[in-house]
Amino acid sequence: MKAYFLGTNGWYDTDTGNTVCVLLETKGRYIIFDAGNGFYKIDRYIKTGKPIYLFLSHFHFDHVIGLHALAKFNFKQGIDVYGPPGLNALFKKVINVPYTIPISRLKMPVRLHEINNHSRLPLDIEYKQLKHSSTCYGYRISAEGKIVSYCTDTGVCKNLLFLAKEADLLITECSFKQGQENLAWPHLNPESACKVAKESKAKKMVLIHFDAALYLNYAQRLKAGIVAAKIFKPTLVGRDNLEVNLG
Repeated sequence: MKAYFLGTNGWYDTDTGNTVCVLLETKGRYIIFDAGNGFYKIDRYIKTGKPIYLFLSHFHFDHVIGLHALAKFNFKQGIDVYGPPGLNALFKKVINVPYTIPISRLKMPVRLHEINNHSRLPLDIEYKQLKHSSTCYGYRISAEGKIVSYCTDTGVCKNLLFLAKEADLLITECSFKQGQENLAWPHLNPESACKVAKESKAKKMVLIHFDAALYLNYAQRLKAGIVAAKIFKPTLVGRDNLEVNLG
């Protein structure tokens, strides 16, 4: 199993990276988390006919703006897209004329699935609502004897700790710099991300979703990584095109 980090910025693209998108490849599937501008890179890694699943955390533009790149792809198996309630409305309003090519005119099938309490999910995956300014889901997937948790955007909350519990890889955010917080706009900083990793007994953590207005270059991310590693040693600083092999 491998994780490919295709976009690691929050808010907007900079020279440091694209907005968030993570691709997880297992023996039987491709699993994508969020569709920021890094989403356009997925065809660099998707080379077989394995099923493709895209899980959206929420509908802020830095997590969905890459969906307009769907028109680029022609995967014969198509893509199944899962997300919070409002997913169908998102595609009807935004992935449509006059903004981009509508779903009905794409070169491949794109199937939409709104996740609610009655949903049947195609994988061994759990979801919980996180602490954010709008409805936002975090995900926890079990595959090949490993647990991968994807949790962004959020403040510290019980659901975050639940999803991160004993994860082999916790992918979470570091929007704020050391010591920063904003209760009206919940996000994590290096210290709070590490608190979650330690309390949940995660084995490894990758920090992504660095606020582009706060982290102006990769060196500033590395400083956050130094702070984090003093608290939770197995911390990696996310960067675009990083690959993590989970064995």
